[in-house]
Amino acid sequence: MLRSRLLLALGFAFCCHASAETATRIPAPALHTAAELREQALADDTGWQVLESLTTEIGPRLAGSEADARAVEWAKAKFQSLGFDKVWTEPVTFPKWQRRSESAEVLGAGAQPLHVTALGGSAGGTVEGEVVRFADLEALEAAAEGSLQGKIAFVDYRMSAARDGSGYRMGSMVRGKGPSAAIRKGAIGYVMRSAGTDSHRVPHTGMTRYEEGLTPVPAAALSMPDADQLARLVALGPTRLRLSLDCGWDGEYTSQNVIGEITGRELPDEVVVIGGHLDSWDLGTGAIDDGAGVAITMAAGHLIGMLKQAPKRSLRVIAFANEEQGLLGGKAYAERHAGDVTQHQIVAESDFGAGRIYAFNTGPATAEASREATMQIADALAPLGIEYAPGKGGPGPDVSAIAGKGAAWGWLAQDGSDYFDLHHTADDTLDKVDPKALAQNVAAYTVFAWLAAEADGGFGSAPKETAARP
Repeated sequence: MLRSRLLLALGFAFCCHASAETATRIPAPALHTAAELREQALADDTGWQVLESLTTEIGPRLAGSEADARAVEWAKAKFQSLGFDKVWTEPVTFPKWQRRSESAEVLGAGAQPLHVTALGGSAGGTVEGEVVRFADLEALEAAAEGSLQGKIAFVDYRMSAARDGSGYRMGSMVRGKGPSAAIRKGAIGYVMRSAGTDSHRVPHTGMTRYEEGLTPVPAAALSMPDADQLARLVALGPTRLRLSLDCGWDGEYTSQNVIGEITGRELPDEVVVIGGHLDSWDLGTGAIDDGAGVAITMAAGHLIGMLKQAPKRSLRVIAFANEEQGLLGGKAYAERHAGDVTQHQIVAESDFGAGRIYAFNTGPATAEASREATMQIADALAPLGIEYAPGKGGPGPDVSAIAGKGAAWGWLAQDGSDYFDLHHTADDTLDKVDPKALAQNVAAYTVFAWLAAEADGGFGSAPKETAARP
């Protein structure tokens, strides 16, 4: 009995010791360097210079456009000038959608123009019909079958602002599902109050999809004041609208994910991935969506690459292709690198503007062995006004695909209180970015990427098992 108890105690002690050995921690020297990097980044203007260069020299970067190709060449050159050891591209092929012109006007006694923009993926054409207003998507879906024959559906859903952007979920559903719901009821066209939170006369574009088997109709977004105006007109009595969109699909195009890497000194095949998406919609210059994300992560990689000692693992910065039309660059990256998920130490993406980062966490939640390292990173981020938020967050849009295959993710939450004032509009321009807030973002991503690369141990990346096919 005594011998059994002794063996049990020794076994318990061994297990505890082994568990302690496998827990992920960050060495003290790396934490010291992180503090220096944090202060250096706050005083550095590389992020701003990169963002100014992209938005000025390239401007709008609609996926598949001539500017898309120029943006790829710009990104390759920028990575090289910022000192990245390796720079390469990986192809991303997709259907090409083009916008040429758009207009809307009320006909009859109250004749007047309205400010609209075609939704991405919309069919072209000119339609005229009576406007039927619905307060939200649910009301449209509840309309009687055939009740919109020869008419134009108008969904007047008003999106609310929130720091975490939570109001966008329903706004994007109105944009994505609304046209198909209208077609099923017989509508010949579709307009919506923009998925945004501003009060300016600038409509918000964004992608829509038509359900298979439906004949697409022209679909557009109204600016907020124009949505208000149309709602008032409809309340006065029957209102006819002419909607003219010259847009549509035009073959296929191959763009590129552009990748820059700082080679790791000890584990070069293991990578910390950060990035943003290189494409933008064509109305503004894509400063907050997502030139800022590209600039923030390029600058972070540059600052880490300037250190006398390279990080333990490689740091990979990705400028993803065509996020706006369906996360296509992220999906292509995930498929190409599905076999090396375990080599991805952690992934994170900046794609929510340039507001100050206020919260941080890592996932998946099952990676308890890395909690201590996560808290160490949180402590290093705290002087930037960033709180540790256990149990919250998730991967960014493009990195969500490889996170879905099992890669661990980092979440650096940006304040998006006014993000949807600008999102997908002509107002998305460089002057809307606060240089100090941008520098805080660069500092946060620099600290996060450096410490994740230096950690002794991983953050839980492992291939996810897929159900066997019957």
